[in-house]
Parts: sequence; structure tokens; C-alpha cells
Amino acid sequence: LLKKILIVYAHQSAGSFNAAAKDAAVKVLTSQGCKVEVSDLYAMKFKASATAEDVTGTVKDAEHFQYGEETMLAWKEGRLSADITEEHRKLSEAAVVVFQDKKAMLSFTTGSHESMFSANGINGDMNVTLWPLQNGILHYCGFQVLAPQIFWPPPHIPSESRCSMLEAWRTRLEGHASFCLNVEPDVTTVHWCDCSH
Repeated sequence: LLKKILIVYAHQSAGSFNAAAKDAAVKVLTSQGCKVEVSDLYAMKFKASATAEDVTGTVKDAEHFQYGEETMLAWKEGRLSADITEEHRKLSEAAVVVFQDKKAMLSFTTGSHESMFSANGINGDMNVTLWPLQNGILHYCGFQVLAPQIFWPPPHIPSESRCSMLEAWRTRLEGHASFCLNVEPDVTTVHWCDCSH
């Protein structure tokens, strides 16, 4: 039984390294038989801020708008905005509504070298930076959080190095055949790539 993969992509430039990484993921996962859907947040003009506009119809208390309470009620009554409803649909089709036994992986580029994201680096420790998102959000919601795919500064390295990073990304994805199948991964065969060398 094949899985549906949802890639949430957020970059304004179709010529970016992020776009190339997304395209590589789509190609590899599709070739493995996965059904891949991409939410391109920039192309969708997706509004990331949480506001009263996320609720359609009359709110319970317009004078003292409580976002959490109002959106829970709107969700129960089917009154969430169309953009949120569509993303909920994608999530529910990609998996179960309860985020359990799901895998999540962050994949992103940086504008600085890896050394700048160390404990003593100017940008601080990347693990500390990612902790609230990976543990406080993804893990808390029931995701099995995989090691992130970090592409250290594509704009500041030679083209050959960028090509090598994309190839390592493809290899990592190919090593994750369990992305597409309803089987537990054999973690001894997972090929984590280290694009810093």
C-alpha cells in the first residue's frame, strides 16, 4: 500500500536551490511509486498569520476575539476559511487526522556556513534553533521527526558542490523507501547525508 507524500514548499523563486531540492524530492519519491502533492505556499499566496479572517461567518465574540476558541468552533461547524480547509484536506489525505506514526523532515537552505550555526557561531547552535519546531511542534503533534536536511549556503559555494548536495539529497530520499510504503523503516539502512563536507 503506497503512501501519499505532502511537501510543503515555501520559496518565492522557481530558480532557487530550494526549488531544485523540492523538484528532486518530487522526482525521487514519484519514481518510488509515491503519490506526491506539493503545497507551494508562495504560489498559493498562503497567508500564514493567524487572524479572524480564518473564520467564515459570525464569530462567537467579536468584541473579545479568542483565536483558539473561535477556530475550534469554526472547525467543528465547517466555517474555517477555504485556504485552511484545503490544507486540512491535504493533511488528512496524506495521513490520519491524529498525527501519530507520521514522519516529518525539515529540508531547507541557509545563507551561512555550517560553522556559523555552531554553539559558538554568530547564528547560534542549529540544534537549539530547530528544537522548538522539531520537538515543541512536530514531535508534540505525534510526528516521528527525522534528521533535518540542511543545505549549507548554496549561494556561497561552487556549482559542483550544489550538484553534490542535490545528489546526496536524492540518495537520502532513495534510501527512505519506507516514505512510500506502510512499513516501519529499517534504520540501519537509512542513508543520512552530510552536505557539510
